[in-house]
Amino acid sequence: MNPSSKPARRLAAAAITITLPACVALPASAQSTAQSTAQSTATAGPVARSVAAAPEIPDTAAGRQLSWLLEAVNRTPLPESELAGHFEAGFLTSVPPAQLNQALAQFAGMRLEQLAQPQENTLVARVTVAGVPFAVQLSVNAAGLINGLLFQPVTPPPATPSSWDEIDERLSRTAPQTGFLAAELTANGTCVPVHAVAAEQARPLGSMVKLYVLGAVSKAIANGKFGWDTELTITPELKSLPSGQLQDRPDGSKVTVLEAAQLMISISDNTATDLLIHQVGRKAVERTMRAWGAHDKRNAPVITTRELFVLKGVDHPRHAERYLSLNNAKQRAYLDDVVAKAPLSRFAMWTAPRDLAELEWYASPTEICQAYAGLVKLGDEHIAQAMSINDAGLGLDRKEWPQVWFKGGSEPGVSDLSFLARTSAGKTYVVTTMAIDPGAPLDPMVAQEQVALARGAFTLAGGS
Repeated sequence: MNPSSKPARRLAAAAITITLPACVALPASAQSTAQSTAQSTATAGPVARSVAAAPEIPDTAAGRQLSWLLEAVNRTPLPESELAGHFEAGFLTSVPPAQLNQALAQFAGMRLEQLAQPQENTLVARVTVAGVPFAVQLSVNAAGLINGLLFQPVTPPPATPSSWDEIDERLSRTAPQTGFLAAELTANGTCVPVHAVAAEQARPLGSMVKLYVLGAVSKAIANGKFGWDTELTITPELKSLPSGQLQDRPDGSKVTVLEAAQLMISISDNTATDLLIHQVGRKAVERTMRAWGAHDKRNAPVITTRELFVLKGVDHPRHAERYLSLNNAKQRAYLDDVVAKAPLSRFAMWTAPRDLAELEWYASPTEICQAYAGLVKLGDEHIAQAMSINDAGLGLDRKEWPQVWFKGGSEPGVSDLSFLARTSAGKTYVVTTMAIDPGAPLDPMVAQEQVALARGAFTLAGGS
C-alpha cells in the first residue's frame, strides 16, 4: 500500500472547509485566496510558487491564525471557548467543535514548509504531517476570525496530454457527462472549432455565469449608465455566501464597480457578483446571455448567487419546488417577495448534487466561446485586467502565450473551466472543459485534470 494513501483517505473524511458549493470555481492549484478558495470545492498546487523553505509567518490577521493553528493541533481537544476565539460563529455552526477537534487532531505534529500568496486575510501554506505534504488554505473575516480552512493532500500535477485522442480518453474519465471545445477565436469574433466533444450541449455553469455579468456591466458602462469608479454599497440583503471576501466587510461599506468586478472574476466573489447584478439589473444579464448565444430558457430569470443558495440550501426543497412550479413572471415575483427575505442563517450545506437540471445557469462550450468573443469585442481594458488576474495554474509559457484569461465554476457534481489565451503571433484560442455528475460529487482532483487537458489543448491547437 502507498504510505500516503491512508492520510489522504483520512483527510477526505475530515477536511475542514467552509467553502460553499455553487459558485466557484477555481482549482486549488489556482486559488488566489482560500477556494477560488474553492471551488470550490475544487483543487491543487498553489504552494508550488513558494520560494522560502523555512518561511517567516507574516504578522497579518491570517498569519496570526496560522501561527495559532500550528500550535493548537498538538493539544486537541481544544475547549469550545478557545475555538470560539479563533473561528467565526458561522464556521462553528457548519463544523461543530467536536467535529473540528476530531479533524484537527489528525494534523498533530504539523510542520510549516512553505508559504505562498500571503495577504492580510488569506494565505496558502504547505505543511507536512508525518512526512506527508498537505496544502492549507486559510482565510479570516474582517474581525480576524477564521472563516475558511481547507486541507488538501499535495499530489503531482497530471501530465499534459500530447494528442487529441488522449484528451478525449482522459476527459471521458472525469465525469459521466462531459463537454469540451478548443476553438480559434478569429479577428471577426468567430469561434472556429479545432476539437470538440458534445460542444453544443448546454450544461450547468456554476460561476462561469460571471462572464455574462462582467459583459453586462461593461456594456452598461459603455452606454453611460454608470462608471467603473461608481461606488456600490454592501448591504445585508445583498450579501451572499463564500467564495469571496466582500460578505465579511461591514454593512454599509463601499466598493467600486471595478473592484467588485475584479473580485468576482479573480476569486469568484459571490457578494461582488450580486452587487453587480443589482447595479446593472437582472434583465441586462439575461440580454447579454441571449446576445452571446446562451438561449437556454432556464436562464430566465437569471438568479443571483444568494438566490441559488436560498433555493438549494434554505428549507430545501420547499423554496425550490415552489419556485420551479411557477411561470416566468411569478418566478420573478417569488425571488423578490420570498427568496429575498429568506435568512441565510438557516442555510444548510449540500454535499451531493442537487437540482442540477433545474436550478443553475446553463450554456454549452460553444456558447462559452461566444461569451469570450463578446468580452473581447467590447474592447474594455478593465475586462482584460479582471480576466487576467488568475490563470488557474494553467502554466503556459508566457513568452509564447503572453495573455491568458480564466473563469471556472463549480458546485457538487459540477466542475467547469474555461480559458482564453493569445499567442505571441497574435492568434487567440478558447478552451472550455465541463464535467458533470448529477448523481454524485466529483473527485476533487477532477479540476486538476481539467487544467492539464486545457494546457494540452492550447499546445495542440497553437501548433496546428
